[in-house]
Amino acid sequence: MNDIDFSVVIPIFNEQNTISELLSRLNTVIHQIGGSWEVIYVNDGSTDNSLDTLKEHRLHYPYLRIVDLSRNFGHQPALMAGLQRSSGRAVILMDGDLQDSPEALPRLIAKWREGYDVVYAIRVKRKESLFKRALFYAFYRVQRTLIRGAIPLDAGNFSIMSRTVAKVILAMPEQNRYFPGLRAYAGFRQTGVEVERNPRFHGKPRVTLLGLTKLAMDGIFSFSTIPLRFLFVLGIAISFLSLAVALTGIYMRYLLGRPFLGWQFGLTTIFFFSGVQLICIGIIGEYVGRIYEEVKRRPYYIERKAIGFEELANECEHDQ
Repeated sequence: MNDIDFSVVIPIFNEQNTISELLSRLNTVIHQIGGSWEVIYVNDGSTDNSLDTLKEHRLHYPYLRIVDLSRNFGHQPALMAGLQRSSGRAVILMDGDLQDSPEALPRLIAKWREGYDVVYAIRVKRKESLFKRALFYAFYRVQRTLIRGAIPLDAGNFSIMSRTVAKVILAMPEQNRYFPGLRAYAGFRQTGVEVERNPRFHGKPRVTLLGLTKLAMDGIFSFSTIPLRFLFVLGIAISFLSLAVALTGIYMRYLLGRPFLGWQFGLTTIFFFSGVQLICIGIIGEYVGRIYEEVKRRPYYIERKAIGFEELANECEHDQ
């Protein structure tokens, strides 16, 4: 098989203005580190000229490979598509908007060479708005509280992993995937390196607040059943509270002869507990919906075309 040291997987969606800069800076780092490389761009259904731009750059970067998906499947499926196509002894995952700095790769690789199976970037000095930074901060800590196992704080997809870990993650069959959680679940020797989180090189963030919310829900509901247990505890607590209110009402009405609360309280209570019930149904629905997605077993992503991998196949045949 191919003797490739490092595979870099980069999912993109409408990043035609960033590709040239990222490849230029990445090329500098590749020559600095040495060894054999492949850079796998996963075009996740871009509607701009990202695909044509990538094809043009293949003339200047022979290690560039392209996986073109049939439509926009999302960031996590695109990551897995690139991971599936990778063949390096180590696999590097990074975003295509230059928020993950290529200049940080030597530090990650140095740690990997010390014998760690996974080295992930711990994001520091984020350049997003204060509101987003607060949401990210809260999410990672809530997630850490709810999920068994050590999912590192403030660590996203930017990482390097050994081929062994990549195979373990690819063997996991679930449909709703949250990569940092799968990476932590895989185990092996892992460590983190603090990396400054850069602003986007061009344009606005592609992932909306709704998309981030779904990713956060994947990060919790795919790895924890504590929300269901919380509903059970909440039900017990409300039952005891209702019993206490009922006994107090009986005491006030029949023993003391006084009215207890009024219709306003009753109406407010109905609305409150109706809201609680809807929230509970929503949480249960999240788990049921994920079961529904799992049993359908549809493809996690669909490739339209893979470009540049035929050279690897020819090299394999020649070696044999």
